Formats: sequence, structure tokens, C-alpha cells
Amino acid sequence: MRHCQGIILSALLVLLTGCSLHRPQEITLPAELPDAYRSQGGIPSGPPLARWWENFDDPRLNELMAELFAANLELEQAFARLEQARSAMRGVRSARVPFANIEAEGGRSRQPSFAGDFTGDNQRLAAAAGFEVDLWGKLSARTRAAEKDAQARLEELRTLYLGLSAQLADLYYLAVEQRSQIELADRTIVSFTDTLERVEERYRAGLVPPLDVYQARQSLAAAQASRHVFEANLAAAQHAVAVLLGRYPDGETAGDLAVLPPVPEAFPVGLPAQLVGRRPDLKAALRRIEAADARVAAAIADRFPSVNLLGNFGHSRQDFSTGLIAGDFWSLLGQLTLPVIDGGRRRAEVDRSRAVVRETVARYRQEALDAFREVEDALSANLAEEQRIARLEENGAAAESALRLSLDSYLNGLTDYLPVLTAQRSDFDVRSRLLAARRQLISDRITLARALGGDWMIEPIEDRLTSKTKGSDS
Repeated sequence: MRHCQGIILSALLVLLTGCSLHRPQEITLPAELPDAYRSQGGIPSGPPLARWWENFDDPRLNELMAELFAANLELEQAFARLEQARSAMRGVRSARVPFANIEAEGGRSRQPSFAGDFTGDNQRLAAAAGFEVDLWGKLSARTRAAEKDAQARLEELRTLYLGLSAQLADLYYLAVEQRSQIELADRTIVSFTDTLERVEERYRAGLVPPLDVYQARQSLAAAQASRHVFEANLAAAQHAVAVLLGRYPDGETAGDLAVLPPVPEAFPVGLPAQLVGRRPDLKAALRRIEAADARVAAAIADRFPSVNLLGNFGHSRQDFSTGLIAGDFWSLLGQLTLPVIDGGRRRAEVDRSRAVVRETVARYRQEALDAFREVEDALSANLAEEQRIARLEENGAAAESALRLSLDSYLNGLTDYLPVLTAQRSDFDVRSRLLAARRQLISDRITLARALGGDWMIEPIEDRLTSKTKGSDS
């Protein structure tokens, strides 16, 4: 007996030693952060904007955003995943409270014996209850892991709000740009048609060779061909906007705005040290680390003895041909389970859980670096696109002047048609590139807003969760 007690005490000491080896995971950023973003330039460093798309002062975009948050099917899936995680959390948490069941049995039986066959009825009604004593924190660790999983799902939902809002705004202004490109192509086609008519008149008068007519027709056909490209791009953008809003792909949802708005000033970016607290994807990664760390604690606690308390109370009735047996019954049971030999299964689970923690920490550090890179890239893109637009505007003014002078010289018989052809193509090209650059700057503003994160989506999420809860209660 003493020998057995010594074995049990030794096993407990080993397990206690193993438990003391676990410490909560310390999380550090992968690099020392600068005081300001390297590519910030003249962009202000104040607190980032909340509902950033309102800075474009576009009522139609605001309406589309509200519809996006109410009807997008990706959001519907994300809310369902959040509900699953919260339900799983409640299921795991229930293991920490006692359970109670009502058990009832009834039947009729016949049993042979030396004195003859016994036939009788049996009834049994009992209340059973049980409880696992969480001595080593196994159940609390599993509960904590499930809670962190649910919190991570919530942060992932917030991340989806960020991404979808940016995607919608980007597609919306892409559609606006394509309409502007179509209008530019139409104006160019009218201008090239007028030039062609003048060239044909001069050709009929014998003032220019037929080559000039063919070159003028070539310029007109090229402008007409470009229009079809813009039409296809517009249709694709409109279809994408409709699908984001949970609609059949159509050409009306995105509105009919054909003029790009003035580009708002670059959004304030804050400090690099503040980014981790504003990016919901990084918060989700942190919650995943905490969940994995809690599972390490649960795996270690699983190597300890488990203690369960069980009990029942009830009334039974057995009515045999020889007589009636009836009365109350009860029982109390304390159960101790001590893992001794499991082939290394529990130790392997501890090692696996610790490896999961290392993986999630490395993933978080990588995602943090990617987040800083996204902000730096967006800042660089905003500054570079502003400078590019300034050069394109200068180029556009020069191209317009060159076209006017070359056409006047040609119509006055001072030059051939080649300078006119070159100037026409250059003028159309630079105007088209300027439209694309202005839209790209808007896209860069949107990308910067997404990269900076934020918590503006908390209110719409809470409103939607509240409405779902009320709907399920009713």
C-alpha cells in the first residue's frame, strides 16, 4: 500500500513540475518602430479619420455604403461564423458548471426462478447531477481559449468591413472614371471627325495627298476603338458593385456620376506605434495567440488527475407477482482519474499546442510587418501620384497647345499632316492618362484609409447583432 502511495506521489510531482514550465506567451513586435512613417512626407500625423468615405462628399457613395453593410453576403457569412464561435464558447463554458438530468424508466418483465416465474412492472424516476472539479484550471483554460476564438472572429468581421468598404469605394470611382473616359472619347471622336472632314475638303480641292485622308481616318478609328474598351471596363465595375450589394449584376446600381470629385487631402496617419491598436486583423492575430496559449495550459492540465462528483436521487417501484417493492434511493460518488500510461499522447498534445503558439506568434509578427509595409506603400503611392498628376497637367497643357498650333499650320498649308496626327494622339493620350491618374490618386487615398484600420465599424456591427438577437427572441 505504501509502495502504491509513493508511486502516486511521484507521479503528481512530475506533473506539477511539468505544469510549472508553462508561462503565458510574451509577444513583441518584430522590429523597432520609428517615431514617424518613413514615407509620410507632408501628410499630417493626427488621428486617422473614422468614416473616411464621407470626406469625398458624395451622397450616392454614402447610400451604397449603408446598403453594403446591410446586404453584403460576405458579411452575412462572417456574422454566421461569429455566431458559431460564440455558440462554441458557450458550449465549452458549460463544462464548468454542474449538469443535472431527470431520468425515468418503465417496463414489464418476466423472470424464471426455483419458485416459478415472476412477472412484474418496473418504474424508476431519478434526478442525476455531476460536476468536474477544475483543480488544475483545465476547464477554465479551455473556456478562455474559446472566448479568444470568438473575439478573433469579431476582429475578423471588423477587418472584413474595412476591406469591403474600400473595395466598394474603389469600384465606384473606377466606374466614374470609365464614364469620364467615355465622354473624353466622345469629344475626341467629334474633334477627329471634324478634322477628317476638313482634310477631305482639302483633298477634294487638290491641296493635300490621299495619305492625309487615310491618316485622319486612322486617328478617328483609334479613338472609336478606345471607347469600346472603356465601355467594357465600366460594365465590369458596375457589375462588381451590384454583386457587393447582394444584387444581380446590373448597370444602374453604381449610379451615373461621370465627373471625378476633387481629391480630398491625404488622411492623417497617426504614429506607427498606434497602428497595432487600430488594425483589427492584428487584433485578431493577437486573440489567436492568446487562444493557442490557453490551449497549452489546458493540455498541461489534462496530464493532472481529474476529479468528478456524481450523485442521484429518486424513487423506484417494482410490482412483482410475489409482492411490491417501492422506496427512495440515492447515491454519491467521488471519482478520481490519474493518467499513468497513455503512450505519450498527452505529452505529444502539449508539444503540439506549444508549436501552434510559436506558429501563431510568427504569423502575427509577419502580419504586423505587412501592416507597416502597407501603410508605407500607401503613403509613397499617394505622394508619387500627386507629383505624377502635376506633371501630367503640365504635359496636357503643352499637348493642347501643340495640337492647336499644328492644326492651324496644316490648314494654312504650312506643314503636312504628320504633326497634326502626332499632336492629336498625344493630346488624347495625356488627357486619358490624367483621368486615370486622378482616379488612381483616389484609389491610393482609399488604400491608405484601409491600411490605417480603425474602429468606425463597431456601431454598425453592434446594431446588426442587436437586431439579430431581437429577431431570434421574437
